[in-house]
Amino acid sequence: MVDEELERIMKKKLTDMTARKVPEILELDDTNFDKALVGETPMIVDFWATWCGPCQFMLPVFTRLAKKYKTIKFARVNVDDSQGISQRYGVYAIPTFIVFKNGKPVDKAVGAVGEPGLHMLAQKYA
Repeated sequence: MVDEELERIMKKKLTDMTARKVPEILELDDTNFDKALVGETPMIVDFWATWCGPCQFMLPVFTRLAKKYKTIKFARVNVDDSQGISQRYGVYAIPTFIVFKNGKPVDKAVGAVGEPGLHMLAQKYA
């Protein structure tokens, strides 16, 4: 037996959590992706989806690191909304974190690597 009210609340909470904008994190899509990559400042891009549990697990970690590392840009790409970008960079599993420098991918981490894994990736480019 499913409690419909509880189900509705859980769906709303998930939507609210994934839609929340964090000032330190750019939201990228087909319209602004290429422009955001310009420059020497390294950028870590989180490829994610709303239905992906591990992606939701990594969001608070990604947010904390975005606040900590001021010399790196942090951005997110919803793979459902921007499939062309995902295909261009060979993102076949999510979450995937790709580091870009001068518009080119230079490093990558795949999966819910946790705070230590993402921290190690960021430290290399800070």
